[in-house]
Amino acid sequence: MSGPSPLELLETVKQIAQTAGERIMEVYATDFQVEHKADKTPLTEADMASHQTIIAGLKQLTPHWPILSEESSSIPYEERASWQRYWLVDPLDGTREFIKRNGEFTVNIALIDDHQPVLGVVYVPVTQVNYFAAQGGGAFKSLPGQAPVPINPRPCPTNHWIIAGSRSHASETLQQFIKQLNVEVELVSIGSSLKFCLVAEGKADIYPRFGLTSEWDTAAAQCVVEQAGGHITNLQMQPLRYNTKDSLLNSHFLVFGDALINWAQYLQKLQ
Repeated sequence: MSGPSPLELLETVKQIAQTAGERIMEVYATDFQVEHKADKTPLTEADMASHQTIIAGLKQLTPHWPILSEESSSIPYEERASWQRYWLVDPLDGTREFIKRNGEFTVNIALIDDHQPVLGVVYVPVTQVNYFAAQGGGAFKSLPGQAPVPINPRPCPTNHWIIAGSRSHASETLQQFIKQLNVEVELVSIGSSLKFCLVAEGKADIYPRFGLTSEWDTAAAQCVVEQAGGHITNLQMQPLRYNTKDSLLNSHFLVFGDALINWAQYLQKLQ
C-alpha cells in the first residue's frame, strides 16, 4: 500500500469518528424529525451531520482517496471498479435504534484495500466506547478516560453458546439455525454493528446474519473481528469481500470467533 499505512491513519480516524459521534449526540438531545429514503429506511439529521463530519475529516486526511458513504452511495460500479483503496463509511449504523433512543447505534469507518477491510473504527456515541483495529496491529476496545485494551474472541464452551442477533431484524431462519445447534443457547439481541463487537471481544460466540445488509454495515466491524482473531464469512465459508460487483449488498454471513467449530454443518439444512 502506497501512502500512509492503516496503523498510521488509525488515531486520526478514531478522532473523526468521535467528532461525528458528538454531532450525532447533539441531534439525539433534540426532538428530531425522521424522514424515509426511497428504500423505506429511516433518515435523520444525525445521519447527515455525521456523514458531513466524516467526509470532511477523511478528505483532509487523504485528499485523493475515494469515499463511499451510505448517504452518498450512488456511485456506479464502472467508477468504483477502478478503486484499489477507498474509505467505506456508515455515518450512523442503527438509525432505527437511534430513533428508539436505546443507545445501540454506532459510527462505522473502514478503509478498504484490495477488496479487504484493513482499518476499522466502530464508535458508540452514547457510551463513548470505541472498538478499533488496523491490519497487523490487533483489535482494541477503549472506554472513556481509560487506556485501550486488546480484545479477542473466546473459544466456544462445550455446552453453552451465546448467539448475537439483531434487535430490529430477527428472522425465522435464525431460529432454524439455532435449532441445529446441539448445545444450550443464549440469544443476545442488540442493534447495529455492536453484534460483531460482541464476538470480537468474546461476549458472544457467533452472529449469524440471514438477511440483507450493505457493505458499509459490515466493513469496519469486519476489520475489528478479523484483527481480534475472529472470522466473517459468507455461507460458503469464504471471507466477505468488498466492491466486487454492481450491487453493494452483502450475501448472508456468519461472524464467529472459534474456527475449530465446524459451523458449516449447521447450515446444510438451511440451504
